[in-house]
Amino acid sequence: MPDSVGKRKRRDITAKKLAAREERRVARASRRKDREAGLIEAGPPIGPAEQQEWLPTRDELAAEEKAEKEAEKSEA
Repeated sequence: MPDSVGKRKRRDITAKKLAAREERRVARASRRKDREAGLIEAGPPIGPAEQQEWLPTRDELAAEEKAEKEAEKSEA
C-alpha cells in the first residue's frame, strides 16, 4: 500500500474549507462596510422563534404548575 493514500482527498477538502472560509470573510467584510454606510441595518435578521416539538408549550407548563400546586394542597 502506498504512503500517499488519502493525501489528495485531504488536500482537496482542506482547500475547499479554506475557500469557503475566505468567502465568508469577504461576505462579512462587505456587510460591515454596508452597515457603516447605512445601507443595511445592524445585526442579523431576527425572525420569530420556532416551537420545537419536544419542548413544552406555555400552556403545558402552566397546567403542570397548577397540577403541582393542587397536589401540594391536597397533601397538606
